[in-house]
Amino acid sequence: MIVYRKNKLYVEQVPLDRIAESTGTPVYVYSKKQLLSGYRAYTKAFRGIPHLICYALKANSNLALLKLLAQEGSGADIVSGGELFRALKAGISPKKIVFAGVGKTEEEIRLALKKNILAIHVESEEELDLVNQIAMKLRRKAPISFRVNPNVDPQTHPYISTGLKKHKFGIPIEFSIPLYLKASSMSNIRIEGIHIHLGSQISGILPFEEAIRMIMNLVDFLKTQGITLNHIDIGGGLGIDYKNANAQAEPAALAAVVRSLWTQNRILLILEPGRSIIAPAGVLLTKVLFTKENYDKRFVIVDAAMNDFIRPALYSAHHEILPVGKFNRPAERVDVVGPVCETGDFFAKDRLLPKTAPGDLLALLHAGAYGFSMSSNYNSRKRPAEVLVDGSRFYTIRRRETDLDLLRNEL
Repeated sequence: MIVYRKNKLYVEQVPLDRIAESTGTPVYVYSKKQLLSGYRAYTKAFRGIPHLICYALKANSNLALLKLLAQEGSGADIVSGGELFRALKAGISPKKIVFAGVGKTEEEIRLALKKNILAIHVESEEELDLVNQIAMKLRRKAPISFRVNPNVDPQTHPYISTGLKKHKFGIPIEFSIPLYLKASSMSNIRIEGIHIHLGSQISGILPFEEAIRMIMNLVDFLKTQGITLNHIDIGGGLGIDYKNANAQAEPAALAAVVRSLWTQNRILLILEPGRSIIAPAGVLLTKVLFTKENYDKRFVIVDAAMNDFIRPALYSAHHEILPVGKFNRPAERVDVVGPVCETGDFFAKDRLLPKTAPGDLLALLHAGAYGFSMSSNYNSRKRPAEVLVDGSRFYTIRRRETDLDLLRNEL
């Protein structure tokens, strides 16, 4: 969906320089077609298995994008009361919403129960007790799953790995059975399922296979204890290839593993993809401000910064960078950096790019996930606009912040 035509970079049928002229830079640009293609790859891959796709709002929670996914039938994987509010505002059914997170507040749990969501993923015994107490006060049964930590290495960046015993997430699998038995005796708890989530940006299928085998064994054992589950949630985390501009995640490979192991034909399968759906659909469009040389280093300084897109600074993440206009200039090795007063404010280091000049536009690819959702106002910088491209048309789906926005909540 992101291609060169007539020496200009396009998203669908819209040249990116036209968007820059209309909205200014930096700006996030999303392809509707690519977003829907990413979602439909999952529905196609898991056809024949009763399943629910709960899109992970943490990846990108813009209401316009959520509304498109809601219209496709998507559910939501949420980790805060704010994300619950967004999911409901976008039209996602509460019966398709699952709520994870190690530190849910009383207010968030109460809201989730009042809205009748599908399940709260409980991550500790103390949380189980709190959910039961709140449900008792509300005079209802709380639908819960336990998030089980299978101690499986997802072989990804340590900051986005969540399924090992040293991590804060979930309940060690060996401790989960006593908690299921305790929950089954609680008057205001209704056990719905089991949940795992190994991490993010997982490049191989083997960790999923290992974890699913363990979960299947646990499900079978729980049956012998009189506990029958209604769903198994295998989380998300399927990675993409950030170095390939045309990369598309392959849910089919995950589906093949699930089919080979799935013995629970009457149990609903829940998946929580985020990055693999939205990342390829987005680019961050930025303008070159200056170029400079310091000794033997050459820098390209752009108007986007780490507050707009923190992944390179936080994870040393690689994102391909393309000039919006193709021009016949020699290549040079440069650092692409922003204007923020941090040495970590960079998008690429020692990257070979065509020689750039002030005013040139650059596009950071695969920026749809963990871009705007992790942005901030550091250095009192105004967060960028967001634009949705639909064929030959484009729409602003978030206005650029103003100076007044920076002060709006200050007294």
